[in-house]
Amino acid sequence: MSTVTPPASSQSPTAPSPAQEPSQNVSQADRAVLEYLRSRGHTTAEKALLAELEGATPDDKGKAMETIDADELVKTLAVFAHKPSRPGENVLKDSSSVLQELTAMGNPSNIQSLISSIGSVGAEEILSLDPTDKQEGFRELEAWVDGSLDMYRNDELAQRFRNEKFSVRMSRSGFGLLVGWLTEGVGGEAPGAGDGFSGEKGKRGRAAVMRVVNNHLRFDVTSSNPSSVSPHSWEESTGLLSSLIPKASASTTANYTSPQAFNASKGDLKLGPAPLGDELRAEAERVLREQAMVERDPAAQYEFQIPRPTSVPGMVIPLESDLLPHPPTFKTIDVEREVSNVRDARKRIRLDPTVLANLDVNSPQASAVRARGLPSICAYTLHDVVEGSPCCTFSQDTSLMAAGFSESYIRLWSLKGEKLQGMRSDFNANSIKDVSSLQKIKEKKGSTTRKLIGHSGPVYSVAFDPVGGSATPPKYLLSASADGTTRLWSMDTMTNIVAFRGHENPVWDVKWSPMGIYFATASRDRTARLWSTDRVSCLRIYAGHLSDVDCLQFHPNSLYLATGSSDWTARLWDIQRGSCVRVFLGHQGAVSTLAVSPDGRYLASAGEDLAINLWDIGSGKRIKKMTGHSASIYSLAFSGESSLLVSGGADCTVRCWDIKGPGGSKSKPRENGSLGLANSDNASHGYVDDENPET
Repeated sequence: MSTVTPPASSQSPTAPSPAQEPSQNVSQADRAVLEYLRSRGHTTAEKALLAELEGATPDDKGKAMETIDADELVKTLAVFAHKPSRPGENVLKDSSSVLQELTAMGNPSNIQSLISSIGSVGAEEILSLDPTDKQEGFRELEAWVDGSLDMYRNDELAQRFRNEKFSVRMSRSGFGLLVGWLTEGVGGEAPGAGDGFSGEKGKRGRAAVMRVVNNHLRFDVTSSNPSSVSPHSWEESTGLLSSLIPKASASTTANYTSPQAFNASKGDLKLGPAPLGDELRAEAERVLREQAMVERDPAAQYEFQIPRPTSVPGMVIPLESDLLPHPPTFKTIDVEREVSNVRDARKRIRLDPTVLANLDVNSPQASAVRARGLPSICAYTLHDVVEGSPCCTFSQDTSLMAAGFSESYIRLWSLKGEKLQGMRSDFNANSIKDVSSLQKIKEKKGSTTRKLIGHSGPVYSVAFDPVGGSATPPKYLLSASADGTTRLWSMDTMTNIVAFRGHENPVWDVKWSPMGIYFATASRDRTARLWSTDRVSCLRIYAGHLSDVDCLQFHPNSLYLATGSSDWTARLWDIQRGSCVRVFLGHQGAVSTLAVSPDGRYLASAGEDLAINLWDIGSGKRIKKMTGHSASIYSLAFSGESSLLVSGGADCTVRCWDIKGPGGSKSKPRENGSLGLANSDNASHGYVDDENPET
């Protein structure tokens, strides 16, 4: 089989023509570029570049590269638009006019929406921005924020938030949801509300929140049903608690994280009545028997014995050795005081506010029942007080009234109309030999009011001495002032005897111990101090509050001192040891007034949060929270039976509260001037209704 040779094609492929060689005038760099283009097969680009190089004139080759400045480059590259009225001028140059000009061009609605979302940056300004401006601006913002926080660096509350952990009480289910969101991003925004907390951005956000949680929050997780937990518990276990709870003693390493744990660690308190000396008791009973025989009162003949303290469940009666040091022998005034206490108890109208719980105000028996449940009120008004009277008090025998004024003086009034006479300034002390000679040197004239001058600042508190009780007029008066001093005044001479100095700031409150001799002061320097009338220096300093100590009150047995502070807490101190034995947390504002019940079991506190809290001193737990005042509360007082609490506030109302009753339903407030009772809500919750009637 022969091989057939295919016929030659009529159109054979054209052989590639040899590449055009560059002339000798082309530089070595240009030759390298041409060879690179040829090797890559970019023949068209090679020919165009070669033609450009061959067509260049000798003058062009020697000419230097032409440059333009940055402004010209910006003008060349920027978006350009002009108006016939301003030919050659770019109307989109400045940020102040770019949006206005774009809107005026008559664009479609979708373009208008796009334009409305554009920031106010001009076409040339955006090209002129330095790419490092963002970093520099961020540094400037950091510096500005850091400088703006200088005012908070020395703020104590801000420092507490930075250095302490804020306690939050949560249910176990709520805590589980929080942990799930922080770790896995579970929960949060509902579907369709955005990207939620997923993705890398959400992860970084959760990590930032977790750092804040770990550094500044402490969770108290409860396993019980949230609805079964008392509202008191939620309120008392939330906040910056670590600095409010006293630290453990140096001998122990435990630090308490809740007020309940601290109070429990201090054990039982001796809250029973103070014991009465056997000799004083025997003498007082003898006087009572003699008076009963003289008066021939059959009822009184069987009530001449002074009852001895009886043991109450949960209360420990102190011994005589537990009391503060006092004179070994009693005086005549002590006997008169004890006799008067027995007679007062016999004549006292025992108030029983629980009888008003279901009272029909329109019934015939309403008046008689109301008299059993509510006290009578005698009100006094101070006229022409230009700058105000911060304080006022009455003596226990109701013979004297004293008021302190912002003009730095004290004024006394005789409520019985007797003249207040002081001593003459020209008498000789050696001429005083007996009571009759003392009466001779008294002033001949006098009035029913007297002004005491000595302080150099507003007088914030006054207190008559309780030694004589209701038997005799008081012998002394204490006053506390913004000048940092506490002064002792004699009611015999109507002069200042001693000025007690020690506080570094204004003294807000002063109170006598029930046994006399000792008194305590509260000051802006965050301390309370114990003093004695026979010394000019303080005996004890009670330090621990984080802000002003605004008020204080002695326990009836003189073993403990209660203090209220602007740090929203109240504390109970062991007077002799100077240590805190109870801390009461629950107020949402400064504590401005305190009262201890005569039976020594309850502490009432009130202040700027418009609430009255009733505490059990023995356990440190809150029993009730009573609300109803619409302004700050400045005064509290218990009835003699510890069954009724009276409060006075800046809302110009005086309210009576049932302490021991279970509470009642809401009732309409009575007309102004009528008597009513504000009942607390059921004892399990301890809240009172805002619309309860008041006196």
